[in-house]
Amino acid sequence: GLSWSANEKSLKDAFSSFGEVTKVRIAYDRDIGRSTGFGFVSFTEEDEAASAKDAMDEKALQGPPLRISFALDRVHGGPVVVPRLSTHVTPHYTRSRCFGNGSGQ
Repeated sequence: GLSWSANEKSLKDAFSSFGEVTKVRIAYDRDIGRSTGFGFVSFTEEDEAASAKDAMDEKALQGPPLRISFALDRVHGGPVVVPRLSTHVTPHYTRSRCFGNGSGQ
């Protein structure tokens, strides 16, 4: 649900009230240069990221409501394989967060 008009500064501004944001990245379509509707926000502390996820999930940011979930960290260029976790357990293996509209657009 990330608005096409959102940029990295607006994301950092929106999420920095929850803690120290270390990195913000928006995914762009290579062919047309427009946002694909999702991006990543990384925090220094896991509890800050969890607070941001809880507070911002389903909240509008320059458009439709965001759908926020945890993203997997990568190790040496490959995805980390982790067991399925209960929805009540906060993953301890990542500080990154991914949000998007879920449609791949």
